[in-house]
Amino acid sequence: QVQLVESGGGLVQAGGSLRLSCAASGRPWNRYFMGWFRQQAPGKEREFVSTINWNGGRTDYADSVKGRFTISRDNAKNTVDLQMNSLKPEDTAVYFCAAGQSRSYVYTSRTAEEYDYWGQGTQVTVSS
Repeated sequence: QVQLVESGGGLVQAGGSLRLSCAASGRPWNRYFMGWFRQQAPGKEREFVSTINWNGGRTDYADSVKGRFTISRDNAKNTVDLQMNSLKPEDTAVYFCAAGQSRSYVYTSRTAEEYDYWGQGTQVTVSS
């Protein structure tokens, strides 16, 4: 079992920055690929934001955040971060951290169904 806890959400003006962090505990989590998803309204589908492979050597981003967001991980600290710059009102959402069992050294995924564990989420609100 892997437990994930997100932090770092909050209220920020458009153009500002936030850094989300996800702390993992439980099984050796360096065997997991990690991802960030967001949900803009209750009942709406979770939208892929970014993903990173087990050692941080491979990353992928949704087109809507590419060039503005950066995902990173520190396996020694059991954390994965999402640095969000140039935030826009449309980035407002609850952001979720997720972990999935790696199929290979380079494995990442944009698909929520491929993730095995999820955090509770952290709210990010961007005002115009």
